[in-house]
Amino acid sequence: MNEAAVARVVHLDEAVAVIDKPAGLVVHPAPSHRGPTLVDQLAEVLGGGDPERPGIVHRLDKDTSGLLVVARTDEAQQALAGQVAGREVDRVYLALARGHLESRTGTIDAPIGRERRTRTRMAVSGAGAREARTHFTVLELLPADTYVEVKLETGRTHQIRAHFAAIEHPLVGDPTYGAGEAYGLARQFLHAHRLAFAHPSSGERLEFTSELPADLDAALAKARN
Repeated sequence: MNEAAVARVVHLDEAVAVIDKPAGLVVHPAPSHRGPTLVDQLAEVLGGGDPERPGIVHRLDKDTSGLLVVARTDEAQQALAGQVAGREVDRVYLALARGHLESRTGTIDAPIGRERRTRTRMAVSGAGAREARTHFTVLELLPADTYVEVKLETGRTHQIRAHFAAIEHPLVGDPTYGAGEAYGLARQFLHAHRLAFAHPSSGERLEFTSELPADLDAALAKARN
């Protein structure tokens, strides 16, 4: 396995693990994917919940890098899943959107479901659409793009990518939602930068950060010039 596709454990205790996932690594097995997954790599660490997806309470797209929390016991899995459902887990991303956003801060509030013609894509008001809200703050206006901090209120599949595409500012490098290759990127510019939650056993609030990986850092430098 390519070393770049190996997950890094940044926190581990008896109940939870916090993982810094590289781009290119799928979180859990699926019929459409053959090859190693995060669940395979961390088989001895994960526990609780669905036996096919042990410990998984939220996930990242294959080509999205950054932080996620996983459970090690049934009790922890239930508690963390409850926090995710109750929107008590803070998930903050860094993204590069094509073009210039019209406001410094904002909320994209639009339901997301499967695109009817291309089932691998999500779309606003698609099939089975569910409520979805994405909050953003502009960090930097670049010559052709906008560097933004994004906070999820809900966690639908491809939510950030689909929402920014819907407002005609798709994420730079995203091959699925229209921006295409740029700045040497082989994937969308999206990184799970900050994660905070209450420890399922102690209740202590834990917070973790992950800096931009090398490919996104290099792309951002090119976008600034």
